[in-house]
Amino acid sequence: MKQPQRIELVPGYQISRIITGLWQVADIEKTGNSMDMDSAARSLVEYAEAGFDTFDMADHYGSAELIAGHARKQLLKDAQSKGSSLKARFHTKWCPKPGEMTAQKVRDGVLQSAERLAVEQIDMMQFHWWNYEHPDYLEAMEGLQLARDEGIINQIGLTNFDTDHLHLLLQEGHEIISNQVVVSLLDRRALEEMSELCLKHGIKLLAYGSVAGGFLSEKWLGTVEPSLSQINDWSKMKYKRFIEQTGGWEKFQQILATLDRIAQKKKASITNVATRWVLDQPAVGAVIIGARLSESEHRSDNANLFSFALDQEDHEAIDEVMSGTRRLKGDCGSEYRQPPFLTAAGDLSDHLEEQSISDHRLTLFKDQDVQKLGTGSFWESVCGYSRAVKKGGRILVSGTTAIHGEDRVICSNDPRGQTVYILDKILSAVSVLGGKRSDIIRTRVYLSNSEHCEVVSRVHGRYFEGLNPANTTLEVSNLIGDHLVEIEAEAIVEDV
Repeated sequence: MKQPQRIELVPGYQISRIITGLWQVADIEKTGNSMDMDSAARSLVEYAEAGFDTFDMADHYGSAELIAGHARKQLLKDAQSKGSSLKARFHTKWCPKPGEMTAQKVRDGVLQSAERLAVEQIDMMQFHWWNYEHPDYLEAMEGLQLARDEGIINQIGLTNFDTDHLHLLLQEGHEIISNQVVVSLLDRRALEEMSELCLKHGIKLLAYGSVAGGFLSEKWLGTVEPSLSQINDWSKMKYKRFIEQTGGWEKFQQILATLDRIAQKKKASITNVATRWVLDQPAVGAVIIGARLSESEHRSDNANLFSFALDQEDHEAIDEVMSGTRRLKGDCGSEYRQPPFLTAAGDLSDHLEEQSISDHRLTLFKDQDVQKLGTGSFWESVCGYSRAVKKGGRILVSGTTAIHGEDRVICSNDPRGQTVYILDKILSAVSVLGGKRSDIIRTRVYLSNSEHCEVVSRVHGRYFEGLNPANTTLEVSNLIGDHLVEIEAEAIVEDV
């Protein structure tokens, strides 16, 4: 069997271009019964021996980290008996609830995964943050950097970060080697500005969902559309929603037919062609293909990816059939943070409410007629103003700058990063006062330099895509504190 190609993400850190994803461990264990540790670990050893020696998991994928730790011990023992070093890589994720972050809290989360993996140093810790309105992801990243400096982590990656927030972290000086996002024929958002940013900074995309949970395969060619109630696989439930959003089942069948023609010509499978297309994208370092360890494996078919190439005619045929599809809304990871929630449940309202812990920097004051939001800052007391005020159904948010904590300016020389941080602060204030993004009806943007207008306006456009509040953008002679951007907002909440 042909072994998968390998790629160096950074000097000295090499992985397989096909990463074995363990998210389906959680699906298999969703009834409460854990997988057999020895049997599952033996499956991972077999994957590694076949060249599929890079594994992806998370702190919430059931017993995946424990299984991986069990397998790693065996692989390390085998390598030592041959007088060689361990090639296998084990990537995990830390997905904490938003809230106040300390270096110790971050370290505890990292050490928990290290203990489960039975390692002193985690190969790569990938960070996911549920809600950007909570700015403590900056402290979380700093905590991860400290853990790396301490040697508990080798490399730091991200999971489901959108382009604007990846840009912000890079401007803040964080060293990131990868971002794990959905990339497939059905979801090409990451191949736009995200790819440009990654190529500029030497970051690789680790693509999951490349075969849409198995929908991009011969199994579904020429079949009647299944209802969501007929699907009992979490992954397929999610990607069935992608199919609906991008063009529906009839269009999907046209895509499968085109891929099938190419597959027959290449003596490959539809899955091979769909995955090879993703691997051909310049910013993509590897694809993550899920494994149901207790049921089946497709190593031989996946290894066939490296036995053929897509030529210009193939790419043109794929481009033609995809030209009639609709782009998914938002940027990478938006499906986890705002409607439409293209996830297994199709609605993350309950989950996001659980995660919506108020920013610990904000304090709400109430009386009979008005609600006021404060941060306890020096200038609020001196000037006698509030961060935001709500009276009746009207919310007014004061002029907001990219101040983090007492006096730290985020992205001090970058108007785009400042705008991202500011709009998150505004959304957080509106949320605490009972509003939401779609309630914002007016924004006013003040710039210290009119040359920043386009980059700031583009961020504003991404935040309010399809909502289109009234807006005024002004250049002023200077902003107090030498900020590049200041924004104020107004929202109206319809009382139910």
